[in-house]
Amino acid sequence: MRDFKYSILVTILGLALAAWWGYHSSGNLAGVWAALLLALILSVMEISLSFDNAVVNASILKDMDEKWRRLFLTVGILIAVFGVRLIFPLVLVAVATSQGFFDVAVMAIQRPVEYSEHLMEGHAAIAAFGGTFLFLVFLSFLLNDAKELHWLGKVEEQLARLGKLESIGIVITLAILLALQHYLPVSPEKKMTILLAGVAGVVLYILVDSLGSFFGSQAEAEAIGKVAKRNGVMGFLYLEVLDASFSFDGVIGAFAITRDVVIIMLGLTIGAMFVRSLTVHFVYRGTLQKYVYLEHGAHYAIGILGLIMFYSIYEHVPEVFTGLIGVVFIVASLISSIIYKRKMMEQDMVGESV
Repeated sequence: MRDFKYSILVTILGLALAAWWGYHSSGNLAGVWAALLLALILSVMEISLSFDNAVVNASILKDMDEKWRRLFLTVGILIAVFGVRLIFPLVLVAVATSQGFFDVAVMAIQRPVEYSEHLMEGHAAIAAFGGTFLFLVFLSFLLNDAKELHWLGKVEEQLARLGKLESIGIVITLAILLALQHYLPVSPEKKMTILLAGVAGVVLYILVDSLGSFFGSQAEAEAIGKVAKRNGVMGFLYLEVLDASFSFDGVIGAFAITRDVVIIMLGLTIGAMFVRSLTVHFVYRGTLQKYVYLEHGAHYAIGILGLIMFYSIYEHVPEVFTGLIGVVFIVASLISSIIYKRKMMEQDMVGESV
C-alpha cells in the first residue's frame, strides 16, 4: 500500500472535488452521484488504457537513479496532468480557432459541447503524431537484434534480426504514414495534416533516441555520476513524450463519456496518478524481473494502440476495445512469465538432482 498512498490521497481529494462540482452544477444530490460515477469511470478508463504504459515506464525507470525517479513522480505528474491533459488541449483549440487561451478556457467550462467539437477536429493530427511515436517505440523493441529473450519464439527471433538493418523501424513507420496519406478517404487538407503530424512524431522520436546515443557516447569520457544524470535527462524526456502519446487519445476519448471538462480533468488525474504508482510499484518490487515477458506484452499492446490510433483517423474505435486489447496482452504475457518461471525452476531442480 505504501506505493499507492499518494494515489489514494489524490483519489479522495479528486472525488471530493467532483462531488462539489456536481452539486455546484446541478444543485441536487443526483448531480453529486452522477459526477462521482463519471469521475470513477474516467479514472478506470485511464488506468486500463495506460497500464501497458506503466510497464514500459518501469523498464526505463529501473535504470535511473532515485533523484530522477522522484522527479518523474513530482514534476512529471504535473506535466502529465496539467500540461498534457489540460493545457495542451486548450492550446490546440486556441490555435485551431485563432482565439485567446483564456477565451478557450471559458468555452471549455461554459460551452463544453462547442469545445469538444473543436477538439475532435484536431483528432487526425493527434492520432497521427501519437500513433507514429508509439509504433516506433514498439518497433524499437521488436526489431532489436540484441534481445535474447523472445516471447513469440522463432517468429519474434526472426523479426528481431531485421534490427540489423539500420533505421528499419523508421522506414516501416514512414511507409505506413505514406499509405495512410494516400489511401484514406479524407480531404486533401486532412491528408497533408496526417502526413505532417506523423513526420513530426518520427522527428521527435529520432531526436529523443539520438539524445540517448549522444549521452551514451559520453560515458567513457565522463564520471559515472554525471553520465547517470544525463541519462536521467534523456529518460525523463522519453517518459514524458511516451506518456503524452498515450494521453492524447484518452483525453479525446473522455468526451465520449462526458462533456464536462472539470470532471474529465479530475477523472483522468486520478487515473494518471494510479498509473504513476503502478510504475513505482513495478520498479521497487522487481516485477519486471519476476515476470520476464511482461515488458514484451506491454510493447505489443503499445504497437496495437499505435495502429488503433492510425485507424481511428478513419473511424472511431470504442475506448473499451482499446483498453481491453492492452489488458489481453498484459494478462497473456503475465501467464507466459509464470509458465517460464516454473519451467526454469524445474530445470534447476533437475540439474541439482543430477
